[in-house]
Amino acid sequence: MAKSGITTQGLRTAIERSGYYPALVAEAVEAAVGGERIASFLVHQETTFDANEVRRHVTVLVLTEHRFIVSHTDEQAADSGSPTPYATTSTESVKRDRISSVVVSRVVANPESYTPGALPREVVLTIGWGAVSRIDLEPAACGDPDCEADHGYTGNSTADDLSLRVSEAGDGIDAVRETLSFAQALSEATATPSAGRA
Repeated sequence: MAKSGITTQGLRTAIERSGYYPALVAEAVEAAVGGERIASFLVHQETTFDANEVRRHVTVLVLTEHRFIVSHTDEQAADSGSPTPYATTSTESVKRDRISSVVVSRVVANPESYTPGALPREVVLTIGWGAVSRIDLEPAACGDPDCEADHGYTGNSTADDLSLRVSEAGDGIDAVRETLSFAQALSEATATPSAGRA
């Protein structure tokens, strides 16, 4: 479930409401945030199916005055390395001015009758800051169908550090609204310099 707000208590409440190892998730996120004021946040829990197992994952995104913080927590079943189930949680702290792109893709039903302000049925939020890039290559060719020369390769590079999909059907209309709200706050934050910078 996605939530947004502006207080540390609001963030903790949203994490607790998600019901996904709240003590573990909250401790990791709060340690990463430290004493900074929270401008906006989003808590998103998703369930995936892996063979015969159901796995849960929670992503917490926090925007502060100076940083963008990403936290992921996953649960794992017992395996050869661990006789008991376990969870892993990680946080990444990115300077706000390193965010290079905020892409919001909206899926709208019946676009011919769209009313301004109506919520889309699905939102995909993609954020890039240069930590992960994907390169798609393919053999280059010229316009001559009989040419047998080696023209090397061509391709493109895509920044794809984080992609989050939220839908009305799977997550509820409030989650869609809150994802759009967080995306707007993040977009606006990347348009202005961080405090203390010229």
